[in-house]
Amino acid sequence: MSESVTTENLLDNLSTAVLVLDEKLQVQYANHAALAVFERSLSLLIGCSFNQLIVASTLDFVRFQNTMQYGEVYSDSEVTLTFADGRQTQTDISVTYILENQAKRFLIEIRLIEQQKKISQENQQWAQQQAARELVRGLAHEIKNPLGGIRGAAQLLEKQLPSADLKEFTQVIVEQSDRLTNLVDRLLGPNLRPSFEWNSVHQMLEKVCTLVQLDPSHNIVITRDYDPSIPELYLDQDMLQQATLNIVRNSVQALLECPEVAGEIKIVTRIERQVIIHGQCFPLCVKIQIIDNGPGIPDELKSTLFYPMVTSKQDGSGLGLSISQTLIAHHRGKIEVDSWPNRTEFTLYLPIDKKESKQ
Repeated sequence: MSESVTTENLLDNLSTAVLVLDEKLQVQYANHAALAVFERSLSLLIGCSFNQLIVASTLDFVRFQNTMQYGEVYSDSEVTLTFADGRQTQTDISVTYILENQAKRFLIEIRLIEQQKKISQENQQWAQQQAARELVRGLAHEIKNPLGGIRGAAQLLEKQLPSADLKEFTQVIVEQSDRLTNLVDRLLGPNLRPSFEWNSVHQMLEKVCTLVQLDPSHNIVITRDYDPSIPELYLDQDMLQQATLNIVRNSVQALLECPEVAGEIKIVTRIERQVIIHGQCFPLCVKIQIIDNGPGIPDELKSTLFYPMVTSKQDGSGLGLSISQTLIAHHRGKIEVDSWPNRTEFTLYLPIDKKESKQ
């Protein structure tokens, strides 16, 4: 092998995370990919116990222990790992027994499959959601047209009625027609064209936080963790504010259902590189995370969460998240969601444009 290519250089350039553990399962070596997976520096990772890094997982521990005891090779796919900081990810894991100078070592390879799986699921769900939205829009138009006729006929009939008592019934027809028309308009989504301007995403988020904190029905704590280096975005501030507000209010409602938990919502902004949105790769995006410590989203709702009229709340319309997704789509962005008990993350991705390209 050439002197310019060392084993360590090769390992550090792998996309697979590589760890070497001793008999006590303490980290003896970690490549660069492992540092990224665990979000720790090398000095903090070396000597740390593997069990401290991974607080929960779907690993087959019987086979894992057999590897440690008998030197068997162990591999598992689609393993969910929960890290000490609360993050979750899906991985493929391989464990290999190594005997080095009479000392037992374990080589652990961790391959992240979360991103590839998310892209595949995102494309499939986006196509399904678009089809469902078109179906709903078509039905909404078919419903809205006769509603106008029903309302008009009720008003004409009211003029011909001799008694005020009878006019009460025509008023019911008019009121219910207006209610259904309003619902249909919400199903059709925003009908105003976006008005894009250069604005700070943090200014928009502060308006959302103010609106939520002014609500006297809760005492939920909202914390911020903003990246000040994020530049201005070319956005419609009102649309983006409404999309974000719908998601934050969704978190508030979820937390109100668990009064025994000290409710907290955390809003985090970061810059993300090489983000794929509906098949197109954007070099730079703003990532907005809305994280709550609520009960989590029921498994049966996760795949249909952004469909219109889908909700787990008794008094909910199921339109808030659907409208949010439509508004974010106007900005060429996307919304992702990860949820498990005591943690739900909504993540908004918005492309960062150069000002010269929009002038």
